[in-house]
Amino acid sequence: MVYRVKLMPRAQRDLVRLYGWIGADSSDAALAWYRGLKDAIRTLRTTPNRCPSTPEDSALRHLLYGTRPHVYRIIYRVLEKQKQVDVLHIRHGARQGFQPDEVI
Repeated sequence: MVYRVKLMPRAQRDLVRLYGWIGADSSDAALAWYRGLKDAIRTLRTTPNRCPSTPEDSALRHLLYGTRPHVYRIIYRVLEKQKQVDVLHIRHGARQGFQPDEVI
């Protein structure tokens, strides 16, 4: 079963900021890393429930991407009835916990 992956406005802004912050427009390595992040998000189309729930809210899940110290959390929710994954937020893994209300 294939799920539709939808980037919510906050996650879209996060991707734009991350692209600029890592310098993906001027570095082949950074661009490859960024493309890998987007590919990791696309994997949610087929197996969104494989990732654990977030500690902040059991209704949300998070996919980890990268290697220490550059691990990012892709925070999302699975809407089973609609067969949809809403990507809510992308944040550095070392950041403190978030309030789920900030991302929805």
